[in-house]
Amino acid sequence: MAPHVEIEYCTGCRWLLRAGWTAQELLTTFEAELGAVTLIPGSGGVFDVRVDGRMVWSRKDQGRFPELKELKQIVRDHVAPDKSLGHSDRRDDG
Repeated sequence: MAPHVEIEYCTGCRWLLRAGWTAQELLTTFEAELGAVTLIPGSGGVFDVRVDGRMVWSRKDQGRFPELKELKQIVRDHVAPDKSLGHSDRRDDG
């Protein structure tokens, strides 16, 4: 079964548009790798992203929203580690 991403967002904070945009970007980037992206209404300032039930980003823990580039890298590392993200990929400035 293909991986499932969940984005839980705070309805009181009006973060549905941000969650929807994030879902759209993930579905576009990982159209062949993801089985679903689900938006979950929440409260209390939540903006959490989970892959197959495993938390990969928490706004409360990180103190900020993820940059889309970094979230794509995190999701990629869980669902398709060998996939190139093109211009969104990490640089090895080493």
